[in-house]
Amino acid sequence: MSQLPPAIFLMGPTAAGKTDLAIELTKVLPCELISVDSALVYRGMDIGTAKPSKALLAEFPHRLIDILDPADAYSAADFRRDALQAMADITARGKIPLLVGGTMLYYKALIDGLADMPAADPDVRAQIEEEAARLGWQALHEQLALIDPESAARIHPNDPQRLSRALEVYRVSGQSMTALRQRQSAQSTEAAASGLQQLPYTVANLAIAPANRQVLHRRIEQRFTLMLEQGFIDEVVALRERSDLHPGLPSIRAVGYRQVWDYLDGKLTSAEMQERGIIATRQLAKRQFTWLRSWTDLHWLDSLDCDNLPRALKYLGTVSILS
Repeated sequence: MSQLPPAIFLMGPTAAGKTDLAIELTKVLPCELISVDSALVYRGMDIGTAKPSKALLAEFPHRLIDILDPADAYSAADFRRDALQAMADITARGKIPLLVGGTMLYYKALIDGLADMPAADPDVRAQIEEEAARLGWQALHEQLALIDPESAARIHPNDPQRLSRALEVYRVSGQSMTALRQRQSAQSTEAAASGLQQLPYTVANLAIAPANRQVLHRRIEQRFTLMLEQGFIDEVVALRERSDLHPGLPSIRAVGYRQVWDYLDGKLTSAEMQERGIIATRQLAKRQFTWLRSWTDLHWLDSLDCDNLPRALKYLGTVSILS
């Protein structure tokens, strides 16, 4: 493992301070940044995604930000391909890839590879969306529980994107997402036993979050309120003016965007939109923590500590990331 090139993963829940720490690390280490965020890939979605400012991105470029139009889909497989290419390019120039973001499925895909899931089927997805509008997502969650109990236990009824995808996989392939992932896991185990390396890097895993969960909740509320003050609603209005964008797209289903879209549709009052946006963001953070609790070799930092940079550097030295 020590002969493999280094890479750094900087993970954590939303609003934890990942970008700030990544910038500090980049100032003192020969790192280049790769964004690990399923919403930051979209152009024109800046305020609601808390995208780093154009000035910051000009000084500290992040790969995989603003690479797609909101009408396009971007899968974990797409991310894995793009991230591996970016990492190889960074490593070839003698730099360290520093991956920063909170889309935990992307990190998992990068490390373990992906099960051979069927491609998205627009017709099946539209059918699921129609059923959800007619029956409600709870009813669809009950359907999933019958065909794939493990995925249903993992996916919350209020997480339509993942719920829709799990149902889509079954309807397209005839196999549950759990069955496909179990097959992939078996293949990964066989590969490891054969000495094959899924990710050809020595990875240091860092995570940052406030030790007090209530602090994170306050940060989430403050940030969502600030987004509204900065013009989040106008940003969604501009997206709605496009005839090719609709609530069924992954971009518009992003946390915050779907609540503002519903408000503009008249389905929510302003107060309800703000409350549901904050709740949805807290639920996202909870899911991110769930992923992180099962992560191996993870070094935690407290967002409120004033010495996270030296702490991170000390840890990176102990795992031989820094030579």
